[in-house]
Amino acid sequence: MNSIAIFVCVLIAVSPSGLAGSLPQATPPKGAIVSSAPASEITPPPPGYRFPNGQTFVYSVEWHFFTAGTTSVKTEPAGGAQQVSATADSSGWVNALYSVHDRAQALVDPRSLCSQRVSKHTEEGSRRRETEIHFDYPRGKAVLDEKNLKTGELKHEENDIPECVTDVFSGFYYLASLPLQPGSTYTFPTNDGGKTADIKAQVEAREQIKVPAGTFQTVRVQAEPISGALKGRGRIWVWFSDDNHIAVQMRSKLGWGTLVFKLQKIEK
Repeated sequence: MNSIAIFVCVLIAVSPSGLAGSLPQATPPKGAIVSSAPASEITPPPPGYRFPNGQTFVYSVEWHFFTAGTTSVKTEPAGGAQQVSATADSSGWVNALYSVHDRAQALVDPRSLCSQRVSKHTEEGSRRRETEIHFDYPRGKAVLDEKNLKTGELKHEENDIPECVTDVFSGFYYLASLPLQPGSTYTFPTNDGGKTADIKAQVEAREQIKVPAGTFQTVRVQAEPISGALKGRGRIWVWFSDDNHIAVQMRSKLGWGTLVFKLQKIEK
């Protein structure tokens, strides 16, 4: 089983077949301009974009219609950067089957939305790892340093990156910063310390969604990797609230089952 951390599932969770055919196909509104393969890039956020600081979003994670755990995410200023913090914890019988207790923090430049650094502590089954990823833009490298906490083994790896990338955590906020008009398509690079992958996000349709936190008018976005090792191996659907682009629900079918994230509450 892979991590159930929320942003990994949004951007890079994989499956043999994805969710093709399980959701209605979008019909772009009349007059919409649809681009099948826009250039992969990260555009700075609009002047009015603000991170939802001071709020923690708590989600339940369902697997085979059972509650598999909880995940949470919050943002806060960190000097001149913006920090994104995420947690993922399995629970119940799923925790006994495969324990997951992950913590992650990502730093992002709020002016450009380029990722700066990612720190991860992962406890997944018998695996225990500490991972640091630094995005060295002057050198055009993602620098990964990882320690296996069980064996003490160290790993160092460097991979090429473009002039600006997201990571699998702050990349979620890059999506939220976009206009997300039905019929639009966006492509952007993301990196988790290895090879950079291009993610294509298609804004499919508006839809009303009911979750424990309430009933929301949403816009449904499909995201999938179109380059790199994950190309063609899965799709993720995210329902963003139509007003302020809060992720209300997420769904992905993995090789071992379907994960569904539902917003439970917003803590302040």
